Amino acid sequence: MENMTSVAQGFTKSLAMTVLSEIGDKTFFAAAILAMRHPRRLVLSGCLSALIVMTILSASVGWAAPNLISPAWTHHISTILFFGFGLWSLWDGFNDKGEAEELAEVEAKLDADWKANTGTAKAGSKDSDELKKQRRTFLSQFFSPILLKAFSITFFGEWGDKSQIATIGLAADENPFGVVMGGIVGHALCTTAAVIGGKTLASQISEKIVALSGGALFIVFGIQSFLSTVE
Repeated sequence: MENMTSVAQGFTKSLAMTVLSEIGDKTFFAAAILAMRHPRRLVLSGCLSALIVMTILSASVGWAAPNLISPAWTHHISTILFFGFGLWSLWDGFNDKGEAEELAEVEAKLDADWKANTGTAKAGSKDSDELKKQRRTFLSQFFSPILLKAFSITFFGEWGDKSQIATIGLAADENPFGVVMGGIVGHALCTTAAVIGGKTLASQISEKIVALSGGALFIVFGIQSFLSTVE
């Protein structure tokens, strides 16, 4: 019963943190823009796969931390991280450059990449394209360039991001299984919303409110961690 409680607590915290961290994030905008130009199922599969891998890796690091470092030190570091990310998110919220500018920045970057790829593709002949289609195997259809592009953009966009480090800290302080499940569900909700809603949804999100809400949540986690005892 106690184990189920710890799993539920880790799940709830991870879910709330993930949703408030990822909505309006650059990878959220990237998924929304990519879904307007490519098949949604491939974009969703690529982005969500990257986020699941990142969540499992981050939680694994957090789970291993208490075995490498003193549990007391791990607990204190996690507490500091929660307060630090809370203040960081609040700062971003009060000094927000605007979701329109953020969206334009991501779109410009993807446009440059899109034009570069289009120019390269035009250099090939139609005969060559037909030959490639005939030789295309099931695996090459599944692991399409679009899916791999969505995966790589999301994975490297999340690497070293605030939410990744926060997941490590949360897994070090909570049940790692609950943290992984909560993170996966949160990412699935946000990524699906971005892919289905597209650019319209992304442009209507108030990133300032999301950042302030996320900052308040991190501060609450920090206070709870500070007041809790180390087992």
